[in-house]
Amino acid sequence: MSRQLLPGACAFTRWLAAALLAGPVLCHATNLNFLKDTPITYMRDADRKALNDAAQKALETKQDGESLEWSNAGTGNPVSIRGTVTPQDTKKDGDRTCRTATLTAVAKGQTQSWTPVACKTGNGPWKVLKK
Repeated sequence: MSRQLLPGACAFTRWLAAALLAGPVLCHATNLNFLKDTPITYMRDADRKALNDAAQKALETKQDGESLEWSNAGTGNPVSIRGTVTPQDTKKDGDRTCRTATLTAVAKGQTQSWTPVACKTGNGPWKVLKK
């Protein structure tokens, strides 16, 4: 069965991919060895998609402080990656809703987290705010 992403989900995926891909590039470019062997370095495209799908679902369905668990099971990656997405700080202004989301990933005993802010207008898709 084919899975269709909402247009804003693509933007969220692109932001997430850029953030996750920046880790290995920065590690090589500026010798930031602290990123070595962190979950970001083990993530493949399918893993980022699994995290993005979980983030979209959590932002849409979970209350502030309520977590949604995710994993990369079934993505083909031999490295097991799991984590949570926890929306918080929901703010509404007219028909626009913004939420901070804490995304965590755990792989090989290492944990990483990110806290992007995502917004949507009406029933539209969630889009990450650029800082």
